[in-house]
Amino acid sequence: MTEDIRPATADDVPVVKAVTDAAYHHYIERIGRVPVPMLADHAAEVAAGRVFVVGDPVRGVIVLVPEADHLFLDSIAVHPDARGTGLGRLMLAFADTYARELGLSEIRLYTNALMWENQKMYPRYGYEFVERRTDGPYDRFHYRKSPARGSDH
Repeated sequence: MTEDIRPATADDVPVVKAVTDAAYHHYIERIGRVPVPMLADHAAEVAAGRVFVVGDPVRGVIVLVPEADHLFLDSIAVHPDARGTGLGRLMLAFADTYARELGLSEIRLYTNALMWENQKMYPRYGYEFVERRTDGPYDRFHYRKSPARGSDH
């Protein structure tokens, strides 16, 4: 895959929302509520420099939040039309590189317990399960990874 990942701009906000909504919409019925990434203030996240996009037209979105001791992978979204094209793998590799560039030794993320596809996917890319925790109405699986540790993908 030769797609470049770039920081999102204010002009990208509508497509960031559209890709995120398209990627997460099918989970509404399964989890019984709108997934948190669909409720995000995309304009504020873009303005804060946390959103990166891939594709022309944009088909992938990743939201990365640098914290003092880790990089938080807040959201990763691949438009349904682009599933299976390697965009997700590309964005996860970008998160590794970004964490290393920032000097952060860990990436953390969580996924809803009912998004079982993710529980199979993240370990394939070097993420280890940390704990299952309920945060308000959300039942979440928490993961972490050292970006220095690669995966076999």
